[in-house]
Amino acid sequence: MPMAQLFTMHGAQDALARTFGYPRFRPAQEDALSALACGQDVLAIMPTGAGKSLCYQVPALTLPGLVLVVSPLVSLMKDQVEALSAAGVAAGYLNSTLTPSQQDIVLERARAGAYDLLYVTPERLQDARFEAFAANAPLPLIAVDEAHCVSQWGQDFRPSYLGIADFIGALPARPVVAALTATATPRVQADITELLGLEDAHVTLSGFDRPNLSFSVTRLPTKEKLARIVEHARTHPQDSGIIYCSTRKDTEAVHEALLTAGMAATRYHAGLSRAERAENQRAFITDDAPVMVATNAFGMGIDKSNVRYVIHHNMPGCLEAYYQEAGRAGRDGEPAECILLWNDADISTCRFFIEQDAGNERLDEAEKEAVRAAQRRMLEAMVGYCHTADCLRAHILRYFGEDAPDECGNCSNCLGEGQKTDVTFQARAIMRCVHELRGRFGKGVIASVLRGSGTKRIAELGLDSCRTFGALSGESEALIKAVTELLAAQEFLTITEGSYPKVELGPRMREAAEDGFQLFMKPLTPKRARKARAATPVPTDYDTELFERLRALRKRLADEAAVPPYVVFADSALRAMCIQRPADEAAFLEIPGVGEVKLQRYGQAFLKEINP
Repeated sequence: MPMAQLFTMHGAQDALARTFGYPRFRPAQEDALSALACGQDVLAIMPTGAGKSLCYQVPALTLPGLVLVVSPLVSLMKDQVEALSAAGVAAGYLNSTLTPSQQDIVLERARAGAYDLLYVTPERLQDARFEAFAANAPLPLIAVDEAHCVSQWGQDFRPSYLGIADFIGALPARPVVAALTATATPRVQADITELLGLEDAHVTLSGFDRPNLSFSVTRLPTKEKLARIVEHARTHPQDSGIIYCSTRKDTEAVHEALLTAGMAATRYHAGLSRAERAENQRAFITDDAPVMVATNAFGMGIDKSNVRYVIHHNMPGCLEAYYQEAGRAGRDGEPAECILLWNDADISTCRFFIEQDAGNERLDEAEKEAVRAAQRRMLEAMVGYCHTADCLRAHILRYFGEDAPDECGNCSNCLGEGQKTDVTFQARAIMRCVHELRGRFGKGVIASVLRGSGTKRIAELGLDSCRTFGALSGESEALIKAVTELLAAQEFLTITEGSYPKVELGPRMREAAEDGFQLFMKPLTPKRARKARAATPVPTDYDTELFERLRALRKRLADEAAVPPYVVFADSALRAMCIQRPADEAAFLEIPGVGEVKLQRYGQAFLKEINP
């Protein structure tokens, strides 16, 4: 049966230019919108900064009725609505931050047709009042943002997402459904399609590569991490950055160190009151405190476009989480840095969190264990990223099922000046030892046996008579453990769950015995790599003094309107103004990111600053 035409691409293109100030859609946006225009469900996997929100915001301007956006981002909805309102889009939100009377007002306005687009949390879909509203509202399109949250194999599984399909199925007329996410492995993509009930979905996969981001991984003792972070922030005083920490304690320590160094920094973690978290987030968004130190409780869906660096003080538990958090840098498409600092203690912390996690109430014990098992596998992939001597960008892209060249020229490994160590001999010795010990012991015992340790415990266990005893007597315990982790990350070995993880042979074990087997890793104490070159160079042929004046004007106008500066204009728009130097409104409208509403609100002020 042919699908109904919902809107025309000509109308969508007109709305894009008139409202958002962009001359054309990006290829992935156009692909997704073309399918939605024909009434087809869409699964769109588009990296942070690729503009996936336009895939439901533009239809909201062209469709009759109300576009519903399901999102878990309670703390960000207000910012998103402010940004849309600044562009002239009638948008609202409905979540737990509103009082019951405020929620009533929003629903009443929605019934009256005051909104083109309404953000709601997935929990709201189970509210009887909202169900009654939705049953009588014209809903041509429902967009499910952060769609990976529906899958227990993803990094942000939320049980409330499992009720979305039932909500859609109970509506009198089924709307078109768009599921959108920045990161999803093939398995998670399959879960999204099935668990959200997508019908004959068109899949838009724009590619996971973010060429404007440079990646670096550095193994550092815990005490040195703090000094490295302070050094980076001090040498980039005009830049906005996010520093992620795995614990509240580390968050407080890094924040205090930055304040002591004279940096305008703020912090965000679950131990702070809701009011303080909201105020600190406001300070970061408005550039009053350009550096944010936070746990992973912060930032999901953050719209701040001018984040120039993201530093991880600790290794995250999976590549999905890392790439999503690192991807909050450079949303404006300009060069940005993603820096990961890690050590073995981070691995232990991640394993502790996995085993201590009580899971979700909706899952039975078997399902909870399946989630933990998935988290362990994802952790091994994350450890492999830290140890690999190959291109970091290629490692990430291949993890998400995408082909990639062997070198990108814009990561610390590609620019590491030969930082690669052949550990094939050590790897084979470890494999033989694990086989001989029959998977009964952990990394510590394996290292002791291979190093020929004469400890009392080794003797009591009778392990000093093993054939592999002393096979790596000249190597350090740290090296043996690191190679063991790398072998596990590449599935030559398996590290079991529990309080006392054991090392067993993995599914690829036989490959290690083949003639062509080789294993390389980075040295435990590598030289500092050369600074990565910017894949997307920052233009230099513009008046930097004018740029700073425009930034100051933007900040003043944003403060007057009580909105974040990026809501007025992105850095890229300011830079384009400096290069093109528009002299009148017609020329100003040609600046990317300038729509008709922003021209009316801000055009004269900026034109006066550009042409005094």
